[in-house]
Amino acid sequence: MDAATRDLTRPDAAHITVVRTSDEDVQQRQIVVKVDGERVGELMFGETMTIPVKPGRHELLVDNTWNRKKVDLNLAAGEQARFRTVSRAGRFTWFLVGMLGAGPIYVSVEREN
Repeated sequence: MDAATRDLTRPDAAHITVVRTSDEDVQQRQIVVKVDGERVGELMFGETMTIPVKPGRHELLVDNTWNRKKVDLNLAAGEQARFRTVSRAGRFTWFLVGMLGAGPIYVSVEREN
């Protein structure tokens, strides 16, 4: 994204907010956040980020380096889309962590508004 696309002061800017504060989160691994294929940051547990974008179609991708999820969205000028992302343990994650020292942690993303 160019600087004009991410300018918070633009009157026509839309915003994508991603929060990682769920009690269901295993609080391990960073979650990489990409918008339209560009890495815009990482979220650790308890963090929130807001990304200004031009109005129109966008792709939000969250990736915890084990699993990834994508959301396509269309934003109007001035619109704010808020998403919750969570890293969750799978059915056998803790068993595998105990036996092998590592196990799958899955990521989810849901729109809140």
